[in-house]
Amino acid sequence: MIELGVNIDHVASIREARQTYEPEPVWAAVEAHIGGADGITVHLREDRRHIQDADVEKLRTLTQIKLNLEMAATDEMVAIACRLKPEMAMLVPEGRHEVTTEGGLDIVAQESKLKTAVGRLAQAGIVSSVFIDADLTQVEAAARIGARVCEIPTGPYAHAFHNRGRDAESPAVLTELARIGVAGESIRRLGMRFNAGHALNYFNVQPVARLPGIRELHIGHAIVSRAVFIGMREAVREMKRLMREAAACSAARPE
Repeated sequence: MIELGVNIDHVASIREARQTYEPEPVWAAVEAHIGGADGITVHLREDRRHIQDADVEKLRTLTQIKLNLEMAATDEMVAIACRLKPEMAMLVPEGRHEVTTEGGLDIVAQESKLKTAVGRLAQAGIVSSVFIDADLTQVEAAARIGARVCEIPTGPYAHAFHNRGRDAESPAVLTELARIGVAGESIRRLGMRFNAGHALNYFNVQPVARLPGIRELHIGHAIVSRAVFIGMREAVREMKRLMREAAACSAARPE
């Protein structure tokens, strides 16, 4: 059954805008859990622009659902993950000047380094995920380094959806959706778990949730944005309902 991982980075962004103590990311994680989230995602960036080390420490201690730690594959971050032992660590590219993570990790260009990082995480009992573009050479490289999960960025699909008048049947949207689906088939064939996320919202999520074999969607900005108006618990509940409805329709569809 499809699962929802809620990214709460931007709860911390609101706090850091005033350099104060509220809102509290752990509180957001608890509310997301009550609303039906299956996991919590945070990105501990090297510049600590939103989530701080203390946040991850508290989340590891206090959350009762899966914790997914997004991070660059640096010695510092791998060491933090090995000490805190989140259920999953997702390796992502990271640039100081980007607003959010843009594009996937180039595993082919740094295969040896990433294989070492994945090996260290595995020794600590942590499931390794990689955030990679819908590129079959990157999927194959992910399998070679020992990743257990591949998350495909849905940003290109989401941007096409928005730019084409939110028409889920436009050729540009269908092309991007098909690329994600083909990558997902390859991921599953190679024995890894197929996840997806980035720029998904309440209007574009269902076509992605219908893709065969997709296990988990990671969604943050849209949920935190809606939570400003209706609360985190209800915002998560609405997203989970949309995902489950779409996945159920896909499962009921004849082959």
